[in-house]
Order: sequence, then structure tokens, then C-alpha cells
Amino acid sequence: MKLNRTVIDKIYKHALEEYPDECCGIITGTAGNQTAHPCENIQNRLRAEDPVRYRRDAHTAYTIDRSEFDGIIASARQRGNDVIALYHSHCDHESYFSEEDVAAQTVFGEPEFPDAFHVVVSVMNGSIHDINCFQWDRKNRAFFAVNDF
Repeated sequence: MKLNRTVIDKIYKHALEEYPDECCGIITGTAGNQTAHPCENIQNRLRAEDPVRYRRDAHTAYTIDRSEFDGIIASARQRGNDVIALYHSHCDHESYFSEEDVAAQTVFGEPEFPDAFHVVVSVMNGSIHDINCFQWDRKNRAFFAVNDF
């Protein structure tokens, strides 16, 4: 499955709106009908509440509120849609899948949505720099770069 241009443009728009903080969101739907769901990055709020546990701020990390996440997923499933992708931005860094990204997505040894794309968009100095996509390889239990998404 490929992400459609409208969804990619929405990811770019969200990333630029949130810069200098990371954006985050979910893409649901089907091959022919995809919807981008921009989510609130609650990382700064979590850090303010517990700076020992949440050492990084929203400029270098993101967290989606679990109730917001679950609501989007439940609504998509009610309509017969899948989770196509999860996305976030990197601010003033390349669009790679970091060790922190891998750890966040594999809390129990593999991703919650192993068939979903993981899209990372790089925003440098307030402009889109590039975008990359990663997918879970069940056999090798690792993420790999997807060239055509």
C-alpha cells in the first residue's frame, strides 16, 4: 500500500505547524481512502509533571495520549478501516528511525501494529527537509527503510 499525496501533504502541514516541537499522528483507512489524524504531542506536559521519567521535551520526543490514540483506532475499526501508518517529525535532525523510536514502538518485543508504516518527516529550520518510511520485518524482528511509500 502507498500513502496518498493528500495524506503526505497533511503530515507536512502538521510538522510545520508544530515546529520547533515534534508532531505525531495516525493514518487510518484503506488503500483508496486514507485519513490523517494529527494528534496532540503531550510530551511537554508529561515532562512538567515528571521530569525524572520524561527527560526529553517535545522538541526531541513525542507522546500521544493513550485515550486519544485508542479513540482514533476504535473509530477506524468501527468503519472497517486499518491503521496504515503512525507518523512523527524530527526537528532539526534527519528523518531516521532512532533507537528511541524503535524502543517506543516495540515495548513488548514487536510493534502494536506490525503491518503499519512508520513515517518520519524531517523539519530543518522551519522547512520540510525530507521524509522516510520504515516497516517492521517480522522474520528479522527489526525495522527497515521502505523506499516506495
